[in-house]
Amino acid sequence: MSTPFVVWVTFAPREGCREAFVALVAENARQSRQEPGCRQFDVLLPLDATAAVALYEIYDDRAAFDHHVATPHYLRFKEASAGLVAGSTIHILDLQENCKPATGAGR
Repeated sequence: MSTPFVVWVTFAPREGCREAFVALVAENARQSRQEPGCRQFDVLLPLDATAAVALYEIYDDRAAFDHHVATPHYLRFKEASAGLVAGSTIHILDLQENCKPATGAGR
């Protein structure tokens, strides 16, 4: 079994563009979760209400990620969001340990 391919991306939306960007990235995430090989695709917003937006994505392998960035919905997102962000940082990560949430009483 191959090692999961993990991507963590942070975006800095331009002033006044965060809401529009979040709507676009949420739709991209929804469609991405349907792709074969996409295990997880989360959109994260800081609790302190800063403008930053982060994505946490897990794919079966690099090939699944490469497929993702070639899909029509990703290409539409990339084009539509280009003018909404001032910059982004992409991190490729190695998943060392994956914890599942506890289940049982109180959950």
